Amino acid sequence: MSQPLPNLSPRPPQAPPALVGWPLLRLGFRPFYLLTALMACLSVPVWVAAFLGYMPLQLPMSALLWHGHEMLFGFAAGVVAGFLLTAVRAWTGLDTARGPLLAVLALLWLAARVAALCAPYAVFAVIDMLFLPAVAVVLLRVLLQAGNKRNIPLISLLLLMSVANLCFHLIQLQVIALDPLHPLYAELALIVMVVSVMTGRVVPMFTRNVTPGLVINTSRRFELSLLAVTAIALLLWVCSAPTLLVVAACAIAALLHAIRLYRWSPWVTLKRPILWVLHLSYAWMPIGFAMLAGAQLGWLGQTFAVHALTVGVIGGLIIGMVTRTARGHTGRPLQATRGETIAYALVLLATVVRVVLPVIAPQLYPRALEISATFWALAFGIYLVIYTPWLLRSRLDGKDG
Repeated sequence: MSQPLPNLSPRPPQAPPALVGWPLLRLGFRPFYLLTALMACLSVPVWVAAFLGYMPLQLPMSALLWHGHEMLFGFAAGVVAGFLLTAVRAWTGLDTARGPLLAVLALLWLAARVAALCAPYAVFAVIDMLFLPAVAVVLLRVLLQAGNKRNIPLISLLLLMSVANLCFHLIQLQVIALDPLHPLYAELALIVMVVSVMTGRVVPMFTRNVTPGLVINTSRRFELSLLAVTAIALLLWVCSAPTLLVVAACAIAALLHAIRLYRWSPWVTLKRPILWVLHLSYAWMPIGFAMLAGAQLGWLGQTFAVHALTVGVIGGLIIGMVTRTARGHTGRPLQATRGETIAYALVLLATVVRVVLPVIAPQLYPRALEISATFWALAFGIYLVIYTPWLLRSRLDGKDG
């Protein structure tokens, strides 16, 4: 019996899978970049206005501690969560959180920010303590499922952030007797460690990718030494170790970060704002550690070193990364427009005004706070104007994410 002839006609092209769900909840960067940018735009001017006596601010904790806690455990931690929920999906090919689960995480973060303003402190503490462990569990599950052991240490940092947050809340509830600034410094140290790890991976890669012929040598031994010295310096500082030990460790860390930045060839990025913002922001890392060393010797106030790291390093890298990653994950070219370039410049100018101006002219400290807060708010306001429509819509290329 004759066999049926095979069907040799070409198969019709298969349509891409239908996109499911509201675009805002398809990938972690979307709700968290939107919410944290809104928080950055509003909370810093409110804090400065309250600090300078322009408006009353009734809070369940001191206004200074509210500002420190919310910028570190709210703003920065929210950006870290959005970035990692997005990056882990790229690293593993597996979904992290989307749809209802992502909505729960975003609403949990938002509920804590609202509770910090108006809820009884115990209620705020409980809600706030749930967020970072929840994100850590989601990410750990995906990494274990994919067998991606390399990135599990990042989850450890999230859990350490949770411990620092717990200590802060226990101090505020008078369960333990410690200086409440110490857990805030610990959180800052942990975020600086996350930044040190992630920038070492992505900044040289981004720079090489757009610079034909550029060679950037990233010695594993040097990178591990830099991370070890950075961790030791931050640990000594947070634990109020003997002055000379902190000074020596911070000075060495400053030198190593300066060498690392030099090896990345920052001068080749001058015509690419989406790159130079990362390099210029990272330049505040050696400056911040040098200022920490100087603060231990009484040469300047510790607040200036802290803001070199928070506004300069963390704020600058955040505005650079939330533009770059949002562009990439919405299917747009990795080129900054004039508006984004202005936002980059405003964050970096906010750092100079906040950190340098009061050191040079202490009598201008109130004006420095006003100008710096205005620049900061304008930068993230520009981000919201440009990116809100993009974050609420599907990718331009029709892909999921």
